[in-house]
Amino acid sequence: MWNRKSGAGERAHQPELDHRHRADCRAHRHLVGYAGALVSADQDTALATIRGLDTMYVDLTRSSVDLLRLRKQSLASNSDTLSVTLTLEDGSTYPEKGRLALTEVAVDESTGSVTLRAIFPNPQHVLLPGMFVRARIDEGIMNDAILAPQQGITRDAKGDATALVVDAANKVEQRTVETGDTYGDKWLVLSGLKAGDKLIVEGTGKVAPGQTVKAVAVNNNGGNA
Repeated sequence: MWNRKSGAGERAHQPELDHRHRADCRAHRHLVGYAGALVSADQDTALATIRGLDTMYVDLTRSSVDLLRLRKQSLASNSDTLSVTLTLEDGSTYPEKGRLALTEVAVDESTGSVTLRAIFPNPQHVLLPGMFVRARIDEGIMNDAILAPQQGITRDAKGDATALVVDAANKVEQRTVETGDTYGDKWLVLSGLKAGDKLIVEGTGKVAPGQTVKAVAVNNNGGNA
């Protein structure tokens, strides 16, 4: 990525990105198990409820954009499921891997969010209904990932993410970009930038598209290179 004159900049780069999602969620039971007594308030008759513990569901709320990306990742791997890892309330990792069932999706039409369901084996009955857990969806390694400093990505009047880059003629060019998740102080850029682009990260308010500038590279520590 780059900046104007004495400002700071840095090149877009393509590390191997361990692309994962983390979400707070609760476990739900799968209805295969033993019967236990349940008495509800103001209810005259005690009922039996099936407490399924051998298989547990974990529901995760994500955006519809996340769902589209997850499905693309699933198609790329020729699988309709993705691996999910759980962190328990005490910080330990649940030993059994789960699978994300992309065919079991509920959409909230009022918010545009979606509820994804992960299915976990629970042979030792470690997971209990209502337990608070943290889920991590492993989407694999993105070899062509582009990470850009957050200060180099702004929003226009329509709310679209934009970036100012310096072209081969040292002129400022504005691009519309698509961003994904954040990784530290950087955005995952899904489209609009490529490796080697000179992204302006400082002094963006002092330049305009078409203006000729002198780009000064900076190192990863924020100083001039």
